[in-house]
Amino acid sequence: MKKLLTFLFIVAMATPSFAQFETNRQRSRYNHNDTERYYGLRLGLNSSALNSDKIDIDMNARTGVSVGGVYGMQLANSTPIWLEAGLFYSEKGGKTQDDNGDQVKCRLTYFEVPVVIKYAFDIADDLYLQPFLGGYVALGIAGKMKEYGTRFSDSSYNYVNRPDAGLRLGCGLEYQMVYAEVGFDFGLANIGKDDFDSVRTQTLFINIGVNF
Repeated sequence: MKKLLTFLFIVAMATPSFAQFETNRQRSRYNHNDTERYYGLRLGLNSSALNSDKIDIDMNARTGVSVGGVYGMQLANSTPIWLEAGLFYSEKGGKTQDDNGDQVKCRLTYFEVPVVIKYAFDIADDLYLQPFLGGYVALGIAGKMKEYGTRFSDSSYNYVNRPDAGLRLGCGLEYQMVYAEVGFDFGLANIGKDDFDSVRTQTLFINIGVNF
């Protein structure tokens, strides 16, 4: 949370400079004769859960951080349709209680690559609403399963597989160079190691950042 508040403060302090930079260049990303591109930085929070047929892996939401960068490209200079791809460090997983009421947590950390299509609606001067739809692929790089009652700890990937993939949808809002979005990742891949029981991730995320 301290990192998120620090980032928000930096964005707030830098916004006037960004706005002046844009004005001096007289640049409009959404009204241009040439195909436009942008780069962006993102920082956010995930609220992630595990949906499973197995009682011991079916878990409620836990929070984690997400940080990364994106690259966007206008698909045609006559329409405000964009293709955006990114690379993120993303914390997911879930938490629950065992039969004794003790807490059980599963932490899953991924390198994640989302790819989405965006449409930019001009709703006011320099203010754009951007619904998006696409998908993501991810690879687990770290994770712990902890049972606090028995003080048992093990790698999460002894219970689930590292690769994940799914559907992503949401909506962003951009003012000049400041950007915010909310979305949901529906895990479609069965990350469970048992072929007879499914385990899928579900994540609500909120990101803020800047576009250059």
